[in-house]
Amino acid sequence: MRFLRDSAPAAEALYVLGDLFEYWIGDDGLGHPFARSIADAFRKLSDGGVPVSFMHGNRDFLIGNRFARESGMQLLSDPTLISLYGPRTLLMHGDTLCSDDVEYQKFRAMVRNPAWQQAFLARPLAERARMAQDVRGKSEQAKQVKDMVIMDVAPATVEDVLRSHAYPRLIHGHTHRPARHEHVVDGRLCERWVLADWYEQGSYLLCDAAGCRVVPI
Repeated sequence: MRFLRDSAPAAEALYVLGDLFEYWIGDDGLGHPFARSIADAFRKLSDGGVPVSFMHGNRDFLIGNRFARESGMQLLSDPTLISLYGPRTLLMHGDTLCSDDVEYQKFRAMVRNPAWQQAFLARPLAERARMAQDVRGKSEQAKQVKDMVIMDVAPATVEDVLRSHAYPRLIHGHTHRPARHEHVVDGRLCERWVLADWYEQGSYLLCDAAGCRVVPI
């Protein structure tokens, strides 16, 4: 809330690359006061003249048109290529880059299936909340035994993505391993920025004509 009130109004645009919420169980959850307060805060920023774009994360992939409309956000596909003060920049959530985590990729394919989503959203809101909390708990347990390398991006997949989009700058989140990386792909130097975890590592990425830099909160 402080960021949206004090920092974001000075921006020309704001991009949220997923996992805004710990989980999102459907836009009918907007009746909850917390969800409503977040939507209203983004709406105030948008109404103030700052375009806000949102890309689904692995935790809030069920955010839909109602939330986007009421929060004043534009929904982005993953990936999305933009021109960011000149340099072509590829925006991703980042979970598809973690291709070595086969178990997660199978789960992702299941929950992104429209039929699965339709069946899930047909359940009562309270039941969906219990299911989401159960999945989050199991996910945290699984992380304790998974190899850290498996949960990070696969270098070959990153290179394939950079190559297929003609060697852009890449910005993504998901891994909670904030850093700036350089990749040489087919003789081309590509920059990759990994966003920080919002509440534990406390920063955002600011990009302007001078380039990108991390701003602590």
